[in-house]
Amino acid sequence: MSTATWVKSELEQCGVAFEEMHHPEAYTAQTLAQREHFSGHRVAKVVVAMIDGRPVELILPASRRVLLDRVRRLLGAREVRLASEQEMEQYFGDCETGAIPPLRHWQNVEVLMDTAMQVPGDILFPAGTHSDAVSMRFEDWFRLVNPPVASFSEAEVAPLR
Repeated sequence: MSTATWVKSELEQCGVAFEEMHHPEAYTAQTLAQREHFSGHRVAKVVVAMIDGRPVELILPASRRVLLDRVRRLLGAREVRLASEQEMEQYFGDCETGAIPPLRHWQNVEVLMDTAMQVPGDILFPAGTHSDAVSMRFEDWFRLVNPPVASFSEAEVAPLR
């Protein structure tokens, strides 16, 4: 596989420096972090929520999980739930399900970033496939995406063994 053409094109058109990374398939953001030797705190994952019937990209570190009730309160929504796989394919059909880059590529899809994603230095995110990622400076990504920022996550708790 290779980085989705539109991801490279968008980043190049905006003139931001980035590095393409390729790895064995990774189906979770934490696995992506391991494959690319990045801290899960620096890997941006997208969780798609349906908020009053419309899709919203919730961007947060791989090391954290979304608190949907907090998202509902923040946005003053009646209904908040995770998007189904069918809904993700409908809205994000130009990338593999679960490998959505945290970009403003899709019309009528809002973006919301968790405060925990604000980190100095580089971040990593999926580039539209389960085998490709992009690394770039957080500041460049933030300037490019310009997401509203709020606190809507908590640290993932590792399962007891």
